[in-house]
Amino acid sequence: MAPPNHHTPSRRRLLKSGIVLGAATGIGGTTAAADSTAWEPVRDPREKSMVNVPFEGFEKVRTGLIGLGNRGGSQDLRFAAVSTITAVCDIRPERVTRTIARIMEQGFQDVEPVGYSAGEEDFLKLVQRDDIDLIYVATPWEWHYRQAKAAMEHGKHVAVELPISPHLEEIWNLVRISERTRKHCMLLENVNYFRPELQMFNMVRAGLFGDLQHGSGGYVHDLRWPYLFGGAYHPEHWRRRWQTRMNALHYPMHGLGPVSAAMGINRGDRFDELVAVASLPKALALFREEDPRVGPDHSSWQDRPYISGDRHTCFVTTAAGRFIRVEHDVNSPHPYTRETTLTGTRGSIELDNARVYLESLGHNDHAWRTGGAYTGILKQHDHWLWPLLERLAGQYGGHGGGDFVSIFRLVQLMRLGLTPDIDVYDSAAWCSVIPLSHESLKTERLHPVKVPDFTRGRWKEARPTFDRPQPEDPQLQGR
Repeated sequence: MAPPNHHTPSRRRLLKSGIVLGAATGIGGTTAAADSTAWEPVRDPREKSMVNVPFEGFEKVRTGLIGLGNRGGSQDLRFAAVSTITAVCDIRPERVTRTIARIMEQGFQDVEPVGYSAGEEDFLKLVQRDDIDLIYVATPWEWHYRQAKAAMEHGKHVAVELPISPHLEEIWNLVRISERTRKHCMLLENVNYFRPELQMFNMVRAGLFGDLQHGSGGYVHDLRWPYLFGGAYHPEHWRRRWQTRMNALHYPMHGLGPVSAAMGINRGDRFDELVAVASLPKALALFREEDPRVGPDHSSWQDRPYISGDRHTCFVTTAAGRFIRVEHDVNSPHPYTRETTLTGTRGSIELDNARVYLESLGHNDHAWRTGGAYTGILKQHDHWLWPLLERLAGQYGGHGGGDFVSIFRLVQLMRLGLTPDIDVYDSAAWCSVIPLSHESLKTERLHPVKVPDFTRGRWKEARPTFDRPQPEDPQLQGR
């Protein structure tokens, strides 16, 4: 795939641009010029909003898995613990064989899943089966759109690893296909179900922050080894080569999702405008040159030039006058952080630094609450999911149990005929930061772009998400 037109900003230009950030974003200054990102496709008569549309209700959810590699290969047992796996697919036959054996060893089902591994298009046979209710997609990003589209068009709900697509037109198409087929298309955003993130959400709903003003979130994680160069992914090069295609925040959703949920994005507020900046793309070429583990025969020497900056920051303003600072850096030496923060008129929290300061709780000495004081405050606002599932989350794991909790909750919502916590409109808004940041970075000066309203006006409606009380669930009686 040929790299798109791009601009690599100089340090001098970035410093100069930083001076005019307020004016460029329309904060006390000019507003953004019209741009193609605000384009909204004409709704076909067959397309009806999926806002507040519940799942049908299922006695037992039947799941098909597409992609059994670094991510999907660790989620199989979690899905098998809460649903019936009827089919699995991967381009590597050994992965299919391994997954089927693991599922049967678990002992939760008597019939082996059917395996598909006859090439890149074999997933099409899986999605056509009539014994699947939900399809889980965990393949390289360039396949997410095709596989999610095929799943819905063949009558299946689909949960997609991040992102649903890195391209704006494809994101819009998935929204429209969901509206036409009446099937849900959702990000399986596990971080929204992590315990501290849900506790933060409950603290917001309890009014501890007052009126929310701003927040931050994103993904800062040194992936150079083993993920970008060390073969942890299959094919080895797939994620690295996205850095040759787009100058963008490729993977911002892990921190952005929880902050967006806390702010009620698509439930009374929405993303309005975005402006992005990026550093120079230096780290990957330097790593390839200097690290002795990257030999002369390594596939990275066949890569096109890396055009995506090592560090990206963008500011997303909202219709209610808030803003979110979104961070992304997978190329630089840096300890892992999601940069998750929230600030309101009554105080602030920083999840990654594990500290909080809230006037609503009597904090008035300009000293962060950390350690036991911090954890004690969060524990008072525990989400009902975690005490209920703590033992199972510990058993099935995945990012401290958050992976299991997210999968359990999705399947529970399907069984009980409830609406999804994260719907296609949330998924579209969060993922749109990828192509919109790329668009914003195309010009030499800071270039704000409009964020489409994927809900077509229904973002103004209050509707439930993580704030719903624990439902009556026959499968959990007596737990």
